Amino acid sequence: MKDFQIIPTDDELESLQRDLTFHPAGVEHPETLSADQIRHFNDRGYIAPLEIFTADEIGKIREYFDDLLRRVTAGGGDSYSISSAHLKYGPVHDLLTDARIVSPVSDLLGENVIGWGSHFFCKMPRDGKSVAWHQDASYWPLSPSKAVTVWLAIDDADQENGCMKFIAGSHTKGHMTYRPSDSTEHNVLNQTIDDPEQYGELVYDPLRAGQASIHADLLLHGSEANHSARRRCGLTLRYCSADVHAALGWNEKGVFVRGADPSGHWSNQPRPADA
Repeated sequence: MKDFQIIPTDDELESLQRDLTFHPAGVEHPETLSADQIRHFNDRGYIAPLEIFTADEIGKIREYFDDLLRRVTAGGGDSYSISSAHLKYGPVHDLLTDARIVSPVSDLLGENVIGWGSHFFCKMPRDGKSVAWHQDASYWPLSPSKAVTVWLAIDDADQENGCMKFIAGSHTKGHMTYRPSDSTEHNVLNQTIDDPEQYGELVYDPLRAGQASIHADLLLHGSEANHSARRRCGLTLRYCSADVHAALGWNEKGVFVRGADPSGHWSNQPRPADA
């Protein structure tokens, strides 16, 4: 299996014929989400907050992540390098497939859902790194644009320690022009979209540990640097409808989290044994 921590190049992505337009989400008989929540997602591009784990449950998840982070940094990684984690670590695979997370996602994407991404974004105290304004779909060789990100708060996330922020409604504007980030931005990623508020209203996404938000893959979002004395860790879990096509071998990352893949395009990776 190829190294999926490597972001595809602009040339690779531009060579693909991707449908990067928003497709309104929602099923006729949702299991978890209300009609108002689905309407909010379609109009504003996100849902937040969702109550997922109790304090005791997220405490155990945090203990697991603390140990995983120690192991990864001892091996030369850093707090942002734990990517495609469901392919390597059984407990992360368990989170990707957890029904409490998958059910609201399925209410948006339908009966056949693929989980394909898992990436810890862990801002250490005063690390000075931000996530510039961007669209997730811009980085992904997926088409059509029928994918979402669940952002699970491992730690409390607020404006002081760099919680996420959204431009509400920007997901309906299509794929936006971006520029390569420069070194002065200290960006965790490598794309920057300027003048974001021309596309909609700025809203912040504070979450308590154990809560989650869901946002559309075309929603403009980012986060400011953590200048506090507290860590801010979140786990991003990525999902798409099974009728989405993944180029560049990304279909190998797939796990069937709800239903199946009638097309046979996506792999269905087993739970890894590694802890």
